[in-house]
Amino acid sequence: MDISRLLVSKGCAHGTVIASDFQEAGRGRTSGRTWQTENKMSLPFTIALRYPKTENIPSALTLRAGLALSLAIEDFSGALKGLVKIKWPNDIMINSKKAAGILCESDGENVFIGIGINIRQKEFPFNLREKAVSIALASGTDVSENERFILLEKTLSCLYGELMLKKNIQTWKARLEERLYKKGERIIFKEGAADSGKTVKGVLHGIGEGGELLIAPDGEDRVTPFITGEISFS
Repeated sequence: MDISRLLVSKGCAHGTVIASDFQEAGRGRTSGRTWQTENKMSLPFTIALRYPKTENIPSALTLRAGLALSLAIEDFSGALKGLVKIKWPNDIMINSKKAAGILCESDGENVFIGIGINIRQKEFPFNLREKAVSIALASGTDVSENERFILLEKTLSCLYGELMLKKNIQTWKARLEERLYKKGERIIFKEGAADSGKTVKGVLHGIGEGGELLIAPDGEDRVTPFITGEISFS
């Protein structure tokens, strides 16, 4: 992400991709969350997109990037077909465990889509074993170092299709809701910032046109949209 910002400042092209074998300073959606990787076991990368006018940035970009990534993972590993879910707002889940995360940032004229995918790990630290999974673990197969970049190519192809092809632009919401994690189930939602202390309990109905999460809170007849927060595991 940092290198992408530097390259953009030097005039790199729209769509420039920076990938690495590992990272030591990965960060999550909220302050204090980090994401570290073992060398050549995951695939962290950032895509730099130029949008001089803010209004040209695709709506619900993080979710649509998640849709592209989920489609790419299923294409990469046929054993995972139909198992890859999107946890609002920025996680990719397989069998209710996190397999990838997405972080989108903007400087006003450029958007940076940061993606990290667990690919080759066969085990995780004890504190993550019930929360995280890799493509290798979920599919029961081995993945070579170089195969990581096949998944990268598939992800970029799917992302292009989701952002540029008219038929996909028109149907992204419906297709995303088909794989929306916990859709139709009762959830606990932590509203706003991670330390806000606000929680909402209710049924997850879906997402709005702008990517907002739609929840029917307990005891209420109406569906309420939320634009920040996260679904709790507890």
